Amino acid sequence: MSETHTSAKSITVSELLKFRGKILGLKVVAGSKNLSRKVTVSEINRPGLAIAGHLEQFRSERIQIIGQGEYAYCVKEDSRKVVASLAKMFAYSDIPCVIVTGGLKPLPVIRDACRKAGIPLLATSFDTSSFIRELTIFLDDKLAAITYAHGVLVSVYGLGVLIQGDSGVGKSECALELLKRGHILIADDVVEIKRRIGYMLVGNSPKNIKHYMEVRGLGIIDVELLFGIGSILDQSLIEMHVKLESVTGATNLSNYDRTGLQSSEVSILEVQVPSLRLPVTPGRNLAVLIEVASLNQRLKNQGYFVAKKFNESLIREMGKK
Repeated sequence: MSETHTSAKSITVSELLKFRGKILGLKVVAGSKNLSRKVTVSEINRPGLAIAGHLEQFRSERIQIIGQGEYAYCVKEDSRKVVASLAKMFAYSDIPCVIVTGGLKPLPVIRDACRKAGIPLLATSFDTSSFIRELTIFLDDKLAAITYAHGVLVSVYGLGVLIQGDSGVGKSECALELLKRGHILIADDVVEIKRRIGYMLVGNSPKNIKHYMEVRGLGIIDVELLFGIGSILDQSLIEMHVKLESVTGATNLSNYDRTGLQSSEVSILEVQVPSLRLPVTPGRNLAVLIEVASLNQRLKNQGYFVAKKFNESLIREMGKK
């Protein structure tokens, strides 16, 4: 599969405040001169053990959340011990920022430690669980691993199918036939793919070519105008990969699986996606084949593997005889 990777993504604390500051009720308490620190991962850290002095598994690269549990510990514990633990914790140079949740007023010991380390200290009135959920969703979208693939992404019976193949093999024509049969287009020519939480792949179209298709002999067509608003989607999960391959002669056709027992996958952003090779020969209705393949894949997703069931039944019958 051909794909182009981008470099590692990040946003600054300043950008976080710009995009989600009002929505998440964030306010800067200290460290306003250090808002250029970068957030590079979408996961959030609750540093309960780190504040207690146990730094063995401390994830310093994550945004640090001070919730009610951590806050109560800082209030009850000896201040000298808390100061020493915070100093060790904030000695890590890659901490993006510290956020106090639940409308709690940041303790002086936390403010002083953040100032000395040059770490931005923020506060929000959101409760901890709600805040972490909303912040994680935002960061996952902004920091998701991304790649671009040459192909067509179509939703067939609700299953996101990425169709690839050599130039001129008929990818767009196949997608056009699927559209006429009532299926939905997400992207043509260039598919932007993001890996989201849970190792799910989400595909969409770059903005400048969204809802357009290029068909040889016809040129550029507007899918939304021709087929209606119901024929397009902004994004879809990618759950199956189909590679269209031009073949000539019976010799090449013998290289293709005829039983369905062989299962193959392609790796996209380190996620394994079920893959199918379809030979392109005169007279084959590729759209119908992709429809059937999509329905068959949905059965596999539900734990029903038709080819294996058929093979097992044949072996049982042969055993009886």
